[in-house]
Amino acid sequence: MTSQRPRRPPPPSGLIIVDKPAGWTSHDVVAKLRGIAGTRKVGHAGTLDPMATGVLVVGVEKATRLLGHLALTDKVYEATIRLGVTTTTDDAEGEIVATASAAEVTDEGVAEGVKALTGRIMQIPPQVSAIKVNGERAYKRARAGEEVELRARPVTVSAFEITGLRRAGEALDVDAVVTCSSGTYIRSLARDLGASLGVGGHLTALRRTRVGPYDLAGARTLDELAQRCEIMPIGEAVSAAFPRRDVGEDEARLVSHGGRLAPAGLGTGPIGVFAPDGTLLALVVEDARGAKPLAVFVP
Repeated sequence: MTSQRPRRPPPPSGLIIVDKPAGWTSHDVVAKLRGIAGTRKVGHAGTLDPMATGVLVVGVEKATRLLGHLALTDKVYEATIRLGVTTTTDDAEGEIVATASAAEVTDEGVAEGVKALTGRIMQIPPQVSAIKVNGERAYKRARAGEEVELRARPVTVSAFEITGLRRAGEALDVDAVVTCSSGTYIRSLARDLGASLGVGGHLTALRRTRVGPYDLAGARTLDELAQRCEIMPIGEAVSAAFPRRDVGEDEARLVSHGGRLAPAGLGTGPIGVFAPDGTLLALVVEDARGAKPLAVFVP
């Protein structure tokens, strides 16, 4: 008679804030964390390009249902832009298609170029991007040699701060910190800054330091997570991202079964609803008829 190995209990539901290494896709990180956490129920919010490092928000177990609702619209990046070199992908992973001397580009010229790319702007995504064109990803069409025409989209660059200027032969490296809305391509900012100065440009380094309320202070590398898998409890994650509403027993039973609550005036939502014992019950949105569950997290 063979003995069965005891089943490993599922990990707690919550978020893992990862400091993504360079060279890894966001999907690579998810695959690695499935092994570390011991569950297939792992997903991510806010994709990072392989070249980029920094904050990647990953959901485990029930928190995967949370990812689509997280307020991750405000993002902060540390970037390095090389002026004088243009690439196929607008970053260092692409092939060089043009070079020009940036020796005559002045500090004042860079500052003016950055200023023009700050605020509410219309931005054309990179040719090699995940934007869908007629149902197919733009990067697939671009890599097949097709010239992809992408429409400009409104994005908000709240801050574009130059932190350093370094001459590198005929090129000029610009270090910057960018605060922007979701959907903003830092590669496109590099491309457009170079184009405005007449010398071309591309992104050579990118590190995301904050996504919504989650920053590098709470992030862990994959090596650190392999040693100790730190999962932010789902209730704590919701409290950090959304307004919190604590309810009594009767309302807890109602919302746990998908029922509406009376409005509490906490905004349209999402709003985290918590039981008297502090357990996360649901995410709700409010309208004139009450607070309707978006997702229920209790059995």
